Amino acid sequence: MSQPAIRATMNALPRAATRQCLRSMSTASNMAAKRPTTSCLPKSQTQTFQPLLQRRFKFKTVEEAKSRYRSGPFSWKAGMLFLMTGAGLLFYFEQEKERMQRKRVAESTKGVGRPKVGGPFSLIDQNGNTVTDEDLKGRYSLVYFGFTHCPDICPEELDKMARMFDLVEENRPGVLAPVFVTCDPARDGPKELKEYLAEFHPKFIGLTGTYDQIKAMCKAYRVYFSTPTEVKPGQDYLVDHSIYFYLMDPEGDFVEALGRQHSPDQAAKIIVDHMKEWKGPLKTA
Repeated sequence: MSQPAIRATMNALPRAATRQCLRSMSTASNMAAKRPTTSCLPKSQTQTFQPLLQRRFKFKTVEEAKSRYRSGPFSWKAGMLFLMTGAGLLFYFEQEKERMQRKRVAESTKGVGRPKVGGPFSLIDQNGNTVTDEDLKGRYSLVYFGFTHCPDICPEELDKMARMFDLVEENRPGVLAPVFVTCDPARDGPKELKEYLAEFHPKFIGLTGTYDQIKAMCKAYRVYFSTPTEVKPGQDYLVDHSIYFYLMDPEGDFVEALGRQHSPDQAAKIIVDHMKEWKGPLKTA
C-alpha cells in the first residue's frame, strides 16, 4: 500500500469510532425510554401495591409494635368488662335460683292432695281479747308453739323470734305479726302469757284457750305436742312439742317452716324475700 493510502486509512479510523460510540449511546437511550416504570404500570397493579405498603408501616415506631405484640388482641379494659359482665350474670342467676326455690316452697304446700297447714281458730290473747285466724289475715304472721314453763328451749327460741321480728321490722315495718301459742293451756292463761312474753318483746301476741281449742289448732298446723298423764295437782311437768316457726302469708296459707338450722339473720332474710314476692295488698299494724 502506498504512503498516501495508509495515511487516509489512519485518518478515517477516529471518525468511525466516534460514530460507533454515538450509535451505542443512542441505542441505550432508546432502551431506557422503552423500559416500563411504576407510573407506566396498569392502574389495577398500582392499586394493588399501595395497601401492602400501608399495612407494612401501620405502626409509627418499633415501641408501638412491641406494645401491641405484648398486649395481644385483648386489652385490660376488655378484660375488666368481661369480668364485670360475668359477675353480673352470676349474681342474676343466683338471685333467680333463690326466687324460684322460694316459689316452689310456697306453692308446694298448696298442691292438690297435700295436707294443708293452718286453718281457722278462735283463741284468747294475753289481754283477754278474742283472736281468730281472720284477724291475722292481710299481713304475714310468724307462729310458734311452746309453753311458759319451758326451762331452756322456748326462751332461746323466743329470743331468736324477737331478733327475727326486729330485723324484718327494719325492712318491712308492721307487716309481720309474731304469735306465740301455748301448748299448756292448763297453766298458761292470759295473765301468765302477758308476764312471760313481756320479757322478750312488747309486740308479741300470746294465744291460749281450752285444751280442745289448743289441740285443734296444733292439729291444723301439724304440730306435735304431748303432756304427761296422771300429773298430780301442783306437780311440775314438761310438755314435749315441735320446734318450728310457721310463716303464714296474708291469706292464711302456710309458706315455710323455719327451724333451728336458720340463724335470725337467715330467717329474717327468708321472710323479707317472701314478702317481696307477694303481689297483693298488705296491711300494717
